Amino acid sequence: MFVLELTYTAPVEQVDALRTDHVAWLDAQYETGVFLASGRKQSRDGGVILAVADSRAEIEAVVAEDPFTTGGVCAYRITEFAATKTVPGLEPYRQAPVA
Repeated sequence: MFVLELTYTAPVEQVDALRTDHVAWLDAQYETGVFLASGRKQSRDGGVILAVADSRAEIEAVVAEDPFTTGGVCAYRITEFAATKTVPGLEPYRQAPVA
């Protein structure tokens, strides 16, 4: 599982100009099952996405297609973790602890 942290690198007006395309990209990732949750940071300087994929390379490829990335208005920090404990609704994403 991955936590994707977006940090805006451009003025919010430039970010907002790409928001419609970004939301369409988000919707496509939800449809494919890659994204589980997403939203803005309360500080309004970026966002957070909870995602699943078979590899970091797959997530990096998805992130590279974000209009915020191609538009040069944000930077991503990608954190991979093993979800060893979850709420019942996320049971399909549980992973065995890494030895």
